[in-house]
Amino acid sequence: MILPTDRDPRFITIRRGGTLTDSDHRLLALWAATCAEHVLHLFESVQPSDSRPRQAIGQIRAWAGGEIRMSQSRAAGGHAMAAARVLTGAARHAAFAAGQAAVVAHVAAHELGAAAYAIKAVRAAAPAGEAEEAGRLECRWQREQLPDAIRELVMDDQRLRNDICWSVFDC
Repeated sequence: MILPTDRDPRFITIRRGGTLTDSDHRLLALWAATCAEHVLHLFESVQPSDSRPRQAIGQIRAWAGGEIRMSQSRAAGGHAMAAARVLTGAARHAAFAAGQAAVVAHVAAHELGAAAYAIKAVRAAAPAGEAEEAGRLECRWQREQLPDAIRELVMDDQRLRNDICWSVFDC
């Protein structure tokens, strides 16, 4: 579970009654794509012929650029998550990160799902005894990628949802 029971209006677009601007929605999508892409190799090393997670990342970037509709990115996210379901460990988490990134077009709050699954992927790929430190390093790297315009929003979201995101944002 990565989404809260009650939706935060800061992650709902203005046209739907929230306070999220379209430009910030696009920044959230691009940040989520960056987080997922950073761990994509963990999926592709196990499933080199399955392009669904890579396509999902491409679709969310295309959506953020105004090239495709939300429904296309959302569908690609579902396909990436289907690729994840048959796997375990780092590869599974990396594919879920890509899927979560792609569905940010539909629900902006999935941005944290992409980041959390990427951290889980890194933890799962780390040598024995190094998972926690690897996760902290990934979390810090992700924060360095945050655009200034959404930094405060994402950092607050990490604080609020850390417990339902496997406490991966304690970094």
